[in-house]
Amino acid sequence: MDHLLSPSILTANFANLQKDIEMLNQSEADWMHVDVMDGVFVPNISFGFAVIKSIKQLAQKPLDVHLMIIDPDRYLEDFKNAGAAIITVHLEACTHLNRTIQKIKELGCKAGVAINPHTPVALLEDIIEEVDLVLIMSVNPGFGAQKFISNTYKKIKNLKTLSELRNPNLYIEIDGGVDQNNAALLINAGANVLVAGNAVFSASSPGSAISKLKHLEKALS
Repeated sequence: MDHLLSPSILTANFANLQKDIEMLNQSEADWMHVDVMDGVFVPNISFGFAVIKSIKQLAQKPLDVHLMIIDPDRYLEDFKNAGAAIITVHLEACTHLNRTIQKIKELGCKAGVAINPHTPVALLEDIIEEVDLVLIMSVNPGFGAQKFISNTYKKIKNLKTLSELRNPNLYIEIDGGVDQNNAALLINAGANVLVAGNAVFSASSPGSAISKLKHLEKALS
């Protein structure tokens, strides 16, 4: 399948969020990526339900909600009610990951699991068939505009091999430092969803930046 693009709202202009949401509505973006941080699991705080509900009222694309929070089970229903279409939790933050994934599915959302840069893909073997999406963090989570970690390519290839055997329809999403310089390489390695924040919202023409990230020629392996 063609790859999807999920621009990260975290780097949008919060003084004029409506303008940026409307830009995304008119763009070739497929989803809108919403990073939720609690200041505990990651060293930053982003936004909560009120902001997500406001985004949902304007958004014409699915909300791809990435929970960088401890004990996410407490809030799954709240995020669904706020407008999430996809809910991704961190493997490192879930004591009973299988139960969390099942709860997300029961709520009618696509269920994703994220792994930090130091977490090996092998730890996903017992959950891979249950999830709709795996998000590989290509930076250490908590802040935008960080340098891309090159070991990500190996992890994508390992995950692609696992998904081909056990879950061929898996979304393989990459979050952190994605830009024009590495996007084609990521797709070539096996990714099919790219999260881009700085590369979109810092561009002189965000809509054009989105279009370029959507129309990539696959890099040679």
